[in-house]
Amino acid sequence: MLLADRHALFREAVRAVLESEAEIHVIGEASTGPEAVAESERTLPHVAILDADLPMSNSAQTTAAIKANAPDCHVLVLSAREDYRGLVEVLDAGASGYLTRESPLADLIHATRAIHRGDTLVPPTMLGPLLTGLLRRKRDHDEAFERITRLTVREREVLALLAQGSDNDSIARALVISPQTARTHIQNILGKLGVHSRLEAAAFVTRSGMLQNLVRAEGVNA
Repeated sequence: MLLADRHALFREAVRAVLESEAEIHVIGEASTGPEAVAESERTLPHVAILDADLPMSNSAQTTAAIKANAPDCHVLVLSAREDYRGLVEVLDAGASGYLTRESPLADLIHATRAIHRGDTLVPPTMLGPLLTGLLRRKRDHDEAFERITRLTVREREVLALLAQGSDNDSIARALVISPQTARTHIQNILGKLGVHSRLEAAAFVTRSGMLQNLVRAEGVNA
């Protein structure tokens, strides 16, 4: 197991409790996000317990990097409070569990064993907001997809470039069209997406998570 927390006293206390349990062994410690990533690569732990507020890297970034270096490692994030946004971010990054520091040590031991078995563990009080948020995200994603399907293939190409920060001249050069044609496509895109500016169109694509899909589908590389 890897134990990553910025406070040495906390690590020592948790380590003593965990190692009093059968078959739980702490094989690495870290006090920052980058240290946790390096230790995960060096020790390849089965479980990593991460402080949600590790210095130098947020918990989602640290989780994603650990999963990249040690795909079989299950990550449990400890947060100072119930943070719905933080919960969604670490789950998206590949975490298997989430607890608050207010939880009893017995819950930490249970969570450690549960995620090692392959379970996903979320505080019961956060399940309702989590499910509501996931349903909202799905609804927003479906609505974004429906709007984008209104666009022609050429307009999707223009939108992908627009969302990556290209101006009219850059779009025209990339697609071998005139700047005026690029402007016309952009006006059509704004109308079909129901937005009022290029910035809103770019934000719409980015917020909906459709940018990478557009880039892959249209083979656009700005």
